[in-house]
Amino acid sequence: QVQLVESGGGLVQPGGSLRLSCAASGTISSFYTMAWYRQAPGGKQREQRELVADITSGGSTNYADSVKGRFTISKDNAKSTLYLQMNSLKPEDTDVYYCKMSKMQGTVWFHYWGQGTQVTVSS
Repeated sequence: QVQLVESGGGLVQPGGSLRLSCAASGTISSFYTMAWYRQAPGGKQREQRELVADITSGGSTNYADSVKGRFTISKDNAKSTLYLQMNSLKPEDTDVYYCKMSKMQGTVWFHYWGQGTQVTVSS
């Protein structure tokens, strides 16, 4: 069973920066995709989480339009850690951020989630 532990959240002023980390209990090289999500406004279910950014094992990245040019997703296989560098933060970025890692074994997908880390952007 893979455990994911997020860190790096906190309170920051508008225009500030934060770097989120997601440390996996095992190697991340076997995961096909890794991603950061945030809870959609008013949403409580996992299915209502909004994709912020994702990265494949090959390093291809994808971003939500709302964060393009401000956020950067990256990974360090040696440290089994996924990152999200968040710059030029806005109050509307306030949310709980979750990391997710997915891999396929045979024909079955396995998805693992972290517990979430709160990001608050406020003056």
